[in-house]
Amino acid sequence: MTLRENRQVRLVARPRGIPQSEHFSLVTEPVAAPGTGEILIANRYLSVDPAQRGWANDEGNYSAPVPLDTPMRALAVGEIIESNVPDYPAGEHVYGWFGWQRYCVTKPEAVLRRVTRSSLPLSANLSVLGMNGITAYLALHGLGDPKPGEQVLVSTAAGSVGSFVGQLAQIAGCRAVGLTGSADKVALAKSRYGYQDMINYREAGDLGAAIRAACPEGNDIFFDNTGGPIADAAIRTMRLRGRVIQCGTAANPSWTPVPTGLRPEREILTRRLRWSGFIIFDHIAEFETAAERLAELTLAGKIVHDEEILPGLDHAPGAIARLYRGENHGKLMIAVD
Repeated sequence: MTLRENRQVRLVARPRGIPQSEHFSLVTEPVAAPGTGEILIANRYLSVDPAQRGWANDEGNYSAPVPLDTPMRALAVGEIIESNVPDYPAGEHVYGWFGWQRYCVTKPEAVLRRVTRSSLPLSANLSVLGMNGITAYLALHGLGDPKPGEQVLVSTAAGSVGSFVGQLAQIAGCRAVGLTGSADKVALAKSRYGYQDMINYREAGDLGAAIRAACPEGNDIFFDNTGGPIADAAIRTMRLRGRVIQCGTAANPSWTPVPTGLRPEREILTRRLRWSGFIIFDHIAEFETAAERLAELTLAGKIVHDEEILPGLDHAPGAIARLYRGENHGKLMIAVD
């Protein structure tokens, strides 16, 4: 048997807010052989996601935090290289909960989706065909119910989810306006991601006035990835019976103590709004269908996807903080080797 060494990025300290490099360590240990009912996966690409902030700390997260001194929880795409499960043969590529590590020994329950061979690169299964693209597709269509001619406002419009929301809104016949924090991302979102207009919230001054200027007739759908002051301003630009999709809360660095702000109850009542939270893992049964549709749109040239791939596990400890600083250009991921 070939002796393999597994390099892991382990969570070694509990962060308060956004995880930094010092909360992780790099560890090398031998790879165990897969046991009965297990598969051995060689990870090729590891995802870096905003949700990892919640998985690393215990500040009101919706799921249990990652135990200390274990590999950081992460989605990944890899190749099965040994298998004791007949339905999961060696040589097949899979997408799922394989962690920040070179190898993963696991049961099939960790697999979220089998990777269908196509002309798209393998890394696309962590971007347009992964959690980000699938989130944009299922949340916009399932909760937003976009109709031709409607107005869609999106926060973090140039981000790993927002970049797909703008394109999907355009495909649905909607007018999309986005918010982002730099001039470069304003230009990128307008040129590549389907946005008819963009707002740089860092330079807007009165953000509510800037949104109303870009969306003078109000918004039917607000796809929110930030919460905080952006949501406070955007909620007051909604049309009657508008839909708010709460997909993230990146504007809040910590939930201890619980942050406070403007009260939205009156806006929800008088505008008859529908405000819904979206957690992608409630929709695992829909992954395959959504990925197939997104692949069709991508291969047809109707959706573009940008990726920033960091070369090697040495880049992992600081990757979440990099994401929250807005320094990534496209979906951020790590190439294992």
